Amino acid sequence: TFSIGAAHSAERPNVLLIVVDDLRPELACYGESDVHSPNVDRLAARGMRFDRAYCQYPICNPSRTSFLTGLRPETTQVFGNDIYFRTKLPDAITLPQLFRSSGYKTVSLGKIFHAGKLHGADSSGGSDAEHSWTVSKQFTATKLGQQGEGRDLTYPGGNKGWCRWLAAEGTDEDQPDGQMAAEAVRQLELAGDQPLFLAVGFLKPHDPFIAPKKYFDLYPPASIRIPSVPESKGTTAPLAIAKGLDFSKFTDQDRREFKRAYLAGVSFMDAQVGKLLTALDDGDRWQNTMVVFFGDHGYHLGEHHWWNKGTIFEESARVPFIFWSPEARGMGQSTRGIVELIDVYPTLCDLCGIKPPRGLEGESFRPLLVDPKLPGKPAAYTIAVRGQGIGRSVRTQRWRYTEWDGGKQGVELYDQQADPDDYANLAERPEYAATVAELKRLLARGG
Repeated sequence: TFSIGAAHSAERPNVLLIVVDDLRPELACYGESDVHSPNVDRLAARGMRFDRAYCQYPICNPSRTSFLTGLRPETTQVFGNDIYFRTKLPDAITLPQLFRSSGYKTVSLGKIFHAGKLHGADSSGGSDAEHSWTVSKQFTATKLGQQGEGRDLTYPGGNKGWCRWLAAEGTDEDQPDGQMAAEAVRQLELAGDQPLFLAVGFLKPHDPFIAPKKYFDLYPPASIRIPSVPESKGTTAPLAIAKGLDFSKFTDQDRREFKRAYLAGVSFMDAQVGKLLTALDDGDRWQNTMVVFFGDHGYHLGEHHWWNKGTIFEESARVPFIFWSPEARGMGQSTRGIVELIDVYPTLCDLCGIKPPRGLEGESFRPLLVDPKLPGKPAAYTIAVRGQGIGRSVRTQRWRYTEWDGGKQGVELYDQQADPDDYANLAERPEYAATVAELKRLLARGG
């Protein structure tokens, strides 16, 4: 076992950080019994499952920039996928950068920082390799892994390469995520006296929806259930749904195939997580390794007629989040305490005995790991930009309250106990005026 606050880096725990692209809580351990996710379920049974965990921005790059710097999007000013965060924050100390400077070997596999050719990014395509990582690796599908049965879904103006699925030929390792899992296992096996910070960024279930055929076979098309969308009650803000995508042309076949392909990606990812858990089993590594598993933001699978991310409804803001800490008394339980992804940075510093940099905007949730019955934070905050305006949302244990452009372009209030999918906007009802006023003050405090 390790000693928190140990004087010597060799006594510090290893950290396995698993970040999954576009994963909402579409897992059996979150009550989705139709989903085949035995490995993530096993991790949830061992560690702590958080039922009220939220991202700070429902798009990849802004979300990842936030939790990796420990700063809220309004501080980072990273609101899109085309901005390399160091053009805004050249002196930021990232989570892996701090661990690297504290004696850890830091390894990035796949998508941790937002991948892609970002303006001003380093040659590794935005991985921040120079500052944050001892080792940084990306992976590419084989030729065989790009072949198989698939279809472009009905998307106005063409699918632009993303709105498609492929039940691919080949094995797991013909796909980037399979290669990533194999390399992650190798890195765990190589770990010696130097503590390891291993970050594994699985790409699926992110579009395009490509996975080996065997994972599609887990979900017969006739078994796929599409949510019915009730008529919204009350006024929904016109900016609540992002512009630029129109799913009204989707047929029932498109909807079934979209969700089936997303679920195939979830199960494919789950199988790769299983390989990492087996490596922890085989090497008796659980007692000196912390494991953090989460999605970078949520996702809609037909709710509000939306098939993507980018909203600040519950489906897009809420994420699956599982944490294993060897010495925490609350392991094996779940919690409804509120946490935010921005809290990962200070929590890992707290548990590993590393002094955090000044100015972090999250807080350690270590108390929840000891007593899952605690309430956690009073609220979680998520924002999204629409044109020149910003939608700002606050989530408490019961309510979600959202203002667009300071309320000038819409206000939303949802009772999550009675209306978990955010369809009945109560903001304009007189009987909720006091609740609106209270949440407005909470939103103004901004975390």
